[in-house]
Amino acid sequence: MSNPYQVIQTSEAPAAIGPYSQAVAVNGFLYCSGQIPLDPASGEIVPGGIREQTRQVFPNARAVLGAANVDLASVCKTTVFLKDMNDFAVFNEVYAEEMGENRPARSAVQVARLPRDVLVEIECIAVLPSSQ
Repeated sequence: MSNPYQVIQTSEAPAAIGPYSQAVAVNGFLYCSGQIPLDPASGEIVPGGIREQTRQVFPNARAVLGAANVDLASVCKTTVFLKDMNDFAVFNEVYAEEMGENRPARSAVQVARLPRDVLVEIECIAVLPSSQ
């Protein structure tokens, strides 16, 4: 039996490091796996704190969205995982800059640990154009 969804992948974002896809398109939505601050060229976590790490998550997310012919303006929901909620204010500054005028629904939670011990991970859901 084949999958009821289309797998989306791009070499412009970090590859999935397990048995999952970077994103899947189904029923008019794109469900993107969480992006962490990995530099896709080197495979390394970007140096710095929450500001630098959050800035790197966005090009990764844009690359996955772009592979499905959408962008951040199509994102309707994000889920943010922070290692430390004390980083929320700085994270939120970068998030607001990167998201521009788009204000999707959002959840933000503090978690005990993230992959590769990063400070932030963001997953999103985007609306696909009606032709997809």
